[in-house]
Amino acid sequence: MASEIATENLGEFAATDMSALSLFMHADIIVKCVILVLLFASIWSWAIIISKRSQLAKLNRRADRFEDSFWSGEPLDKIYDRVKKSKDDPMLHTFAAGMDEWKAGVVGGLPAKENLQASLKQRVERSMSVMIGREMNKLERGMTFLASVASSAPFIGLFGTVWGIMHSFHEIAATNNTSLAVVAPGIAEALFATALGLVAAIPASVAYNFLNSRLNRYADRLEAFTDEFSAILSRHMDNQEATKLTNGGSKRVA
Repeated sequence: MASEIATENLGEFAATDMSALSLFMHADIIVKCVILVLLFASIWSWAIIISKRSQLAKLNRRADRFEDSFWSGEPLDKIYDRVKKSKDDPMLHTFAAGMDEWKAGVVGGLPAKENLQASLKQRVERSMSVMIGREMNKLERGMTFLASVASSAPFIGLFGTVWGIMHSFHEIAATNNTSLAVVAPGIAEALFATALGLVAAIPASVAYNFLNSRLNRYADRLEAFTDEFSAILSRHMDNQEATKLTNGGSKRVA
């Protein structure tokens, strides 16, 4: 008798539609809201992941082309004139910020005193550092959302599961029927929320760590370029000073 009842319950359970759409349609209103929130978080996370990865790949390719041009020996003024007309790019903006400050500081000629030259160099470096901070803030948009999804999605899904199980037990008490066909659908609906929470959280967590590492490397690249640019300006100042001393010495000899 017991085996016949169990077989009948299993037959009823097997006949129940357990697809994702069916689980959603038969879920409690709170569980439905949780599922919709998690679906939105997952879709938006993937949009950020794809966008950021594509953006960083493009920026690194542009940086490669710019550095090849920068180290090719082409005059910085020509590069600067071309950069001002180019596309929106953090490295180009960083270079332009440094050149803007440099040109403003040498309008009346290169400062003769060493302290003024040091001050000009510091202003150039500060301008480039400020620009790097602004550009990195733009690039990091969306990363906070990924971190939030990675940390909170499992708990949101767990809340949906707990609520769904409570609702399922309420229905069991109301129908006074503990058969598998009655219990299983409600439990499945509740666990569906936890599954979606993990589906949203795992890619967001992995992508956040990956993209954050790529962003840090790109920021380091901008900082290294700033140091290289500053070294070039220092070398230019030293050459100017050496030229002045040579010309002064030649006049005294004459």
